[in-house]
Amino acid sequence: MRATGWIALYLAIVTLPLLVLLFGDDVPPGYEFGWDLAKALGFAAMSMFGVQFALTARFHAATAPFGIDIIYFLHRYLAIAALVLVLAHFAIFWIWYQDSLGELNPLVAPWHMTAGRAALLAFIAAVITSEFREKLHLEYGLWRFAHIVLAVGGFALAAGHILGVGYYTEAPLKRALWLSFTLSWVLLIVWVRIVRPAIQQRRPYRVSEVRQEGDDAWTLVLEPEGHRGWRRFQPGQFAWLTLKASPWLTKEHPFSLSSAPHQLPTVEMTIKDLGDFTGTISETKVGDRAYLDGPFGIFSYQRVPRAEGFVFIVGGVGITPVISMLRSMAHEGETRPVWLFYANPDLGSALFKDEIDTLARQLNVQVLHIVQEAPPDWTGHTGLLTQEMLEEEVPEELRQKLHYFLCGPPPMLEAAEAHLTALTVPRRHIHAEIFNL
Repeated sequence: MRATGWIALYLAIVTLPLLVLLFGDDVPPGYEFGWDLAKALGFAAMSMFGVQFALTARFHAATAPFGIDIIYFLHRYLAIAALVLVLAHFAIFWIWYQDSLGELNPLVAPWHMTAGRAALLAFIAAVITSEFREKLHLEYGLWRFAHIVLAVGGFALAAGHILGVGYYTEAPLKRALWLSFTLSWVLLIVWVRIVRPAIQQRRPYRVSEVRQEGDDAWTLVLEPEGHRGWRRFQPGQFAWLTLKASPWLTKEHPFSLSSAPHQLPTVEMTIKDLGDFTGTISETKVGDRAYLDGPFGIFSYQRVPRAEGFVFIVGGVGITPVISMLRSMAHEGETRPVWLFYANPDLGSALFKDEIDTLARQLNVQVLHIVQEAPPDWTGHTGLLTQEMLEEEVPEELRQKLHYFLCGPPPMLEAAEAHLTALTVPRRHIHAEIFNL
C-alpha cells in the first residue's frame, strides 16, 4: 500500500502542474494540435526533471517500500524518458513551426529561447555522460560533479525558458503555481546539496583500523567522533561513504555494511579494488576522517521474519551484505536453515572464508563454494551457478518456502533469477541487490 501511494504521488506531482495550466478560463486559445502537444510535452518533461531531484534525495520514507537501489534505477530510466519528451517538444517546433523558434544566434535571439536551447543541451549532456561514463573514461568524482552542474543548470535554464515564453503561464495564478513548484524543487536541491552535507559535517567518523581481506580488498573500521553514531540498522543495508574529503564535494560512494548491528557504534565496510575510488582504499590511514550517509536499503533477512529459511547466492565482493547478516544471525542465535552459494574465480578470492566456516559451525548454514579455477583435490562445485546446483543442494520440499538473497555481478544475478524462476520460486521470495548503482 505504501508503494502504491508513493507511485500515485509521483504521478500526481508530474501531472498536476500540466493539468492546472491546460484547464481553466484563462487558457490561451488552441492553435493546432501539434502546437499544443509540443507545449504539453515540454511541461511534462519539466515536471519529470524536477521530480528527479526528489528521487535522489534519499528520503527514508519514500525509499523504504522499494529499496534505494531500485529508486536510483528508476531515476536513470525516467531521466531518459523525460529527455525523450523534451526532444519531442523541440522536434515538433523544428519540423512544423520553425518560424516560432526565431534566431539561433544567442546574441540576437530572445534570452528565454536561448535558455531553452541551453537547457536541452545540458539535459542531453547529463544523460549521455551518465549512460556512457565508462566508455568516455570519466572518473567517477568528476562525472558526479558534472552531473550535478548539468542537472541543476539545465533545470534553472528550462524554468527561465518557460516563464520567459509565458504561454499558459501569463495568468497571475498560474504563474504563481509554476513559480511555487519551481521553488519547491529549488528548496529540495538546497536540502540535498547544502543542508544534508552540513548535517554530515557535524557527525564525522574516524578510521580506527584498516584490515586487509585477501589480495585486493580492505575493511575500514569507522568510529563516530564527537557523537553517538547510529542507533540501529538492519544487517545487509548500505551507506554512502565520504573518505578524506568534505561532504560538500560530492565525493561519496555507496558501500554495503559488513559489520552487524550489535557492533554499533562501530561501523565496518569491506571494499574491493575495482578502480577509481576503490583503487585508493589501500592507502587509507588510521585517523583519516570519514562521513556516512545512511543506512539505506531493504536487502535484509530481518524484513522477512516469517521465512522458514534463507538461501544466499553471492559472487565476489557481493558477500559483504551477507557477512553482515551471518554475523547478526550468530549474535541472535538464529536456528533456521541457511544455504550459502558463494561464487569466485578461485578459492583464494573468497573473502571471509575462515570466518564463514566458523559461523557455519555456530549456525545451521551449509556453505557451497563455486569456483571457476579449482585446485586438483577440489570436490565442490566448479564453473558458474546452475539450476542443477540449486536442485541438488536445496531440498525440493523447502524451495518455495525459503527466501533467496542475491548479490553480485549483474550477469550472475540474471542467471540466478532465471534458475529460481524455472524452479517455480515465488517472485516475492527473491530479493536482489543491484550492487552497481
